[in-house]
Amino acid sequence: MQVRTTRFGTVEIAEDRVICFPKGLLGFSEFRKYCLLEPAEDSAFFWLQSLDFVVTDPSFFVPDYSVPIRSEQMGDLGLSRLEDAQVFVIVNKVDQTLTANLQGPLVINTLTRTGEQMVLAEKKWHTRHPLV
Repeated sequence: MQVRTTRFGTVEIAEDRVICFPKGLLGFSEFRKYCLLEPAEDSAFFWLQSLDFVVTDPSFFVPDYSVPIRSEQMGDLGLSRLEDAQVFVIVNKVDQTLTANLQGPLVINTLTRTGEQMVLAEKKWHTRHPLV
């Protein structure tokens, strides 16, 4: 399928690259289908295309970051093994600083390409954690 983007023009996305968030994202429940766009092969950042969200793998910036996934969440995502999950966080630019929402990670089942945004109760993580 062809997807028009504001940053990359029209790009071709294979159907098997579409990620579905059945519950949507917090504040954007009506938007459920996304795809990841990688600007370069060695890029640490990705675009979560639908609303121009930039996402990244938080382990690039916060090595001790982890997302506890409860058994019912694994069931909701169709995960039988944690190894089949990939975690991303939404990146924002605040003034001249890139920040990440570590309190609301996106967990994606890499096999079924479905995902859900989690809300972490642990106060250790913030919605505007500085990345660089």
